[in-house]
Amino acid sequence: MDMLINGEHVNDMDCEEVINPYTGEVIDTVPISHLNNVDKVIEAANNAKESLQEMSAFKISNKLFNVCEKLKQNRDDFAELLTMEVGKPINESYVELDRSIETLKLAAEEAKRIYGESVPLDAGLNGKGFFAFTQRLPLGVVAAITPFNYPLNLTIHKIAPAIACKNTVIIKPPTDAPLAVMKFAELVDEEFPNGVINTITGYGSEVGDALVASPKVDKISFTGSVPTGLVISQRAGMKKVTLELGGNDPLVVLDDANVDAAVKGVINGAYLNAGQVCMGVKRIIVQEGIYDEFKSKLVSETSKIKMGNPMDLSTQLGTLISEKAAMQVEETVNNAVKDGAEILVGGKRDGAFYEATVIDNVTPQMDLVVNETFGPIAPLMKVKTVGKAIELANATEYGLQAGVFTENYRNAMRCANEIEAGTVFINKQSTFRTDNMPFGGFKSSGCGKEGIKYAVEEMTKTKLIGLNLR
Repeated sequence: MDMLINGEHVNDMDCEEVINPYTGEVIDTVPISHLNNVDKVIEAANNAKESLQEMSAFKISNKLFNVCEKLKQNRDDFAELLTMEVGKPINESYVELDRSIETLKLAAEEAKRIYGESVPLDAGLNGKGFFAFTQRLPLGVVAAITPFNYPLNLTIHKIAPAIACKNTVIIKPPTDAPLAVMKFAELVDEEFPNGVINTITGYGSEVGDALVASPKVDKISFTGSVPTGLVISQRAGMKKVTLELGGNDPLVVLDDANVDAAVKGVINGAYLNAGQVCMGVKRIIVQEGIYDEFKSKLVSETSKIKMGNPMDLSTQLGTLISEKAAMQVEETVNNAVKDGAEILVGGKRDGAFYEATVIDNVTPQMDLVVNETFGPIAPLMKVKTVGKAIELANATEYGLQAGVFTENYRNAMRCANEIEAGTVFINKQSTFRTDNMPFGGFKSSGCGKEGIKYAVEEMTKTKLIGLNLR
């Protein structure tokens, strides 16, 4: 599949194979771009700014709705492509498609709501007789660097609000799963002037670095690892950045919780997309009064999960993105076992597959829970008190989302107030997200917010216009 630059399909001398992690077969190839194409794509996006900014909000909204309809019409094709390149079960791919359609709708609606406000200058010294108002203006060019786990939806969360508020876009899709993103960009390009949306493939160390450092790019919106996020923040200079980085999200289950609901929360949160979710359930902190009951039910439900062909509608657990990724999970689990952890169910790898796994006797010092484990792992930790559960939930460099199961409103509010995370859900796991909510974490989980309305705020600049009426 070719890159899209200024409305034209562009290839390069070198190419990268995109591998189906289930079959090991080559699905397609994409170019390994070099700096010459980076210059071209930045120039195309800058040249297209005027044509986009001359369009009315009404017209942009309608065109985004048109893209939404085209995606809906091609829902099956996109879902199958996602499953082939990511390895997630086809049912999960359909969920990603439905969320992507919803995200586009939200952006189309938000395009008509780029509001300013009046500012009461007479509230300040010598402000009597002045009238002032603000305008929110596009930044210019937004570069979106996106990950493999939800490649389509997470890309749309960046480019749809960017275009809604009249920014042009450069997308660097994930190397492991670029195809659905590149195919979607072509749908957008059919509706908008050449250069409004562009794609460029290649290695982050070359293409990504050049986009981040360029003074002709006005914002970087990145989802990925903490080390890469730190490099971006250091090299971006004065441009705006939104960084959606890692998560090590806790699920706290207190003695007064509905145990069955909490177990369901783990099943839905720890094994979704084979555990390759930044807001997935990564640490399960259970109060001792219900620990044994919870553990028994979790093992029972985990053992029922069907792993297999991702294209089979009955499959619940597909592959990881690659065999290498599965081997990393295997090594992390094996190291925890050497340090005293016990595998209660699962724990075996077969190529790029890794079984849904429950691990007991996990200590807070184990790498399994100190760092983000990107795999279908449910590590259990026992605590005596609510205070200790909160302390353990906060014992991480991350702070993306958290879930707490309790039927006691005092415990619920204490946890909500004291757990250090961008979102705390009560009686819901951390993987829950609606596409209109503010999404973004604390600490090393990043900076800035996504969620269409909030992303638009991050992708605009505010100008004050003041009139002296004295």
